[in-house]
Amino acid sequence: MSLPRVSIQPHDFDLSAEVAALRAGDARVGAVCAFVGTVRDRNSPAAQASLPPAGADSRLTDPAADRNGATVRSMELEHYPGMTEKAIEAMIDEAHRRFDLFGVRVIHRVGLLQPQDQIVLVAVTSAHRGESFQACEFLMDYLKTQAPFWKKEQTAEGARWVDARVSDDAALARWGIEASNA
Repeated sequence: MSLPRVSIQPHDFDLSAEVAALRAGDARVGAVCAFVGTVRDRNSPAAQASLPPAGADSRLTDPAADRNGATVRSMELEHYPGMTEKAIEAMIDEAHRRFDLFGVRVIHRVGLLQPQDQIVLVAVTSAHRGESFQACEFLMDYLKTQAPFWKKEQTAEGARWVDARVSDDAALARWGIEASNA
C-alpha cells in the first residue's frame, strides 16, 4: 500500500519513517532528497545571544527577528481543505513533468506550531541525485508561493498575518514561473 502524495495534518511526522515508506520496495531508487522546514526558535538562549547590541536596528542585523523586528513566539497555519491538497497535487504533477522522479511525498502541518516544530516535509526519489535535489528545491519554491496556506505569527506586539515575500516570487521565477504574491 502506498502513501498518499500529499498530507495536510496537525500532527508531527517522522522523517525516517516517511523516507522509508517512500522508497520501500523500489529498487530503481538511487537518490532520495528531503527537505524539512521548522519553526525557528527565536527565543532560545542561543537566539538571544545573537541579538545585536542595544540600539542597533534588529531588522538589519538579527536573523532571529522577523521583517518588522518583532520576535516570533508561535505561528498558526490555516488552509482550505480540499483546495490545498489539489493545489499541491498539481505542483507534484508539474515536478514529475520537469524531472525524472519515482516518488514524491509532501506533508504540510497546520494549526498552532511552536518554536522548533517541524512545518513541512518535501521528499523525492529518483535514479540520480541531481534530479532529486532539483525537484525538492522546485517543490519548496512552488509551495512557498502557490500553496494556499495562511500564516499568522504571534509576537510580543500581538498577532498578525504574514505577507508573501518578493524573494519567494523571485525563487519561483528561476523555474520560469512568474508569480506576484508579494
